[in-house]
Amino acid sequence: GHGVMPSTVCSVEGVLNMGYVLAGEKVTSTFKVQNTSPVTLRYSIQLESLSPTRDKDQQRLPAFITSPLQRTEFVGTQNYSGLSVFSIFPTEGEIVAGKSQDFVVTFSPDHESLYYSDCLKVVLLGKEIAHVIHLKGAARAHPMFVEGGVPLDVPIESLAVTLPVSLQEAQKGVYLIPVCLELQEPVKSILLVLEYMEGESSPVPATTELKIGAIQTAHFASKKNVEFDFDNLPLLQQKGFALGSAKGTVERGQVKRISVSWVPPADLRADDPQLVTALLTLKGDIKESYRILFMVKVVSA
Repeated sequence: GHGVMPSTVCSVEGVLNMGYVLAGEKVTSTFKVQNTSPVTLRYSIQLESLSPTRDKDQQRLPAFITSPLQRTEFVGTQNYSGLSVFSIFPTEGEIVAGKSQDFVVTFSPDHESLYYSDCLKVVLLGKEIAHVIHLKGAARAHPMFVEGGVPLDVPIESLAVTLPVSLQEAQKGVYLIPVCLELQEPVKSILLVLEYMEGESSPVPATTELKIGAIQTAHFASKKNVEFDFDNLPLLQQKGFALGSAKGTVERGQVKRISVSWVPPADLRADDPQLVTALLTLKGDIKESYRILFMVKVVSA
């Protein structure tokens, strides 16, 4: 007889990013595995979130505490419903020699989070891990998003759902004093770090970018485009910052990249704090605000 090594080629390597979707809706993506060996191969698909040792693994300290500079969690936010946020079809079968098998990945989040993730493994012959794919996705409650910069939040959330106390329950043990409060949505912060190389003969501007997107959905009756607008432009320009677009619109299903650059202004002093704040306002079905922190990091060449 002849012994042969099982060999396959996968159309996706590393990360399969499902992008942004509206919470409660779903999106699908397809990848392909080709059998390049001369024998039929039996396969199965495993998800890290469904691992039998998952409960034991969750007892350890999360990675954002042990290594705060790196986000190494393969399994991130999961659905409140208990159902897998990522599902794959088919999950097992055989691939004939020289043939391919298509796999459909479905991303169906049930609440808003930017950190849905899982790890998919293609296992051959019940024991050999042939391919590892990191699944990622994000969900918003409203069809618009801003992406970019340095993460300022914790990538792990509690699955406990805290329900607001009803008025009747509150009145059982607490006297309510009516007050007038102006309720406002919390402003999210995004940190943009621009690294400038100092001492080069031909200085190159420090650059980064923001992404503003409008999610394609049939759920909302309003088909308005997303409008965006930055304030504090004179101060940004005075401090040496330049934006590719200070205001504009984004059509549904599109993403607009906003380039940000910085060059030292002529009156720059060594003791000047290289941090400027501007407010980014989005208008779609609702109005959202983001506090953008522009910070410069000067590095000697």
